[in-house]
Amino acid sequence: MPKISTKNINAWFGKTRALRGISLDVPEKQVVAIIGPSGCGKSTFLRSLNRMHEVAGGTIEGKVLLDGEDAYALDPVVLRRRVGMVFQKPNPFPTMSVFDNVAAGLRLNGVRDKKRLAEVVEKSLRHAALWDEVKDSLDKSGVSLSGGQQQRLCIARTLAVNPEVILMDEPASALDPIATARIEELIHELKKEFTIVIVTHNMQQAARVSDFTAFLYLGELIEYDATTKLFTTPGNKQTEDYITGRFG
Repeated sequence: MPKISTKNINAWFGKTRALRGISLDVPEKQVVAIIGPSGCGKSTFLRSLNRMHEVAGGTIEGKVLLDGEDAYALDPVVLRRRVGMVFQKPNPFPTMSVFDNVAAGLRLNGVRDKKRLAEVVEKSLRHAALWDEVKDSLDKSGVSLSGGQQQRLCIARTLAVNPEVILMDEPASALDPIATARIEELIHELKKEFTIVIVTHNMQQAARVSDFTAFLYLGELIEYDATTKLFTTPGNKQTEDYITGRFG
């Protein structure tokens, strides 16, 4: 059974239709990349998976299934704990230390035990490949870190509440090539334990990090296949034109 399944997802912002009948399966502990030109619905689709589109005032029709159950029947807070999100721009809480940034979600969920908090913070920072860089400065502000470190801090914050799925909305677009490479290495490590859906405008990145790729255009799913197949022998002329740069 797929970890996440979407059935005929349609989405609107006001009267503007953002998604048109998208159905696809996200296999467990795999990386699915969503590619396509700007404004094609990539981020809206990603946010529909944990109801973040509602925060921006969007409406939706269709079904999102998590382990075969209706994800929209869950309390949004519970859903977002199970399906965490990392945004395009690193967004550590500016008034909080590195430690408190990672512990924030745990405290919201009622964890008060200092030993437990310390264990989870260390584990999450190790998971995010950041522990060795910040272990001696956990009381420093989260925004004092470099851009790449801030993004890994945000990943650690997401991991701390132990999600099953991680959504990443262009997580490396604001980063330099070295920091980007660290994030890509991290994605390879994390998929051993988590299911990951990543939106990227960088096709080389999609080819490097993902197992499956979905190509969206004007809110429609044009093609969805194993990444190696989609990039070498796409089944659709539009996909081929897009990945070879002949699009538009």
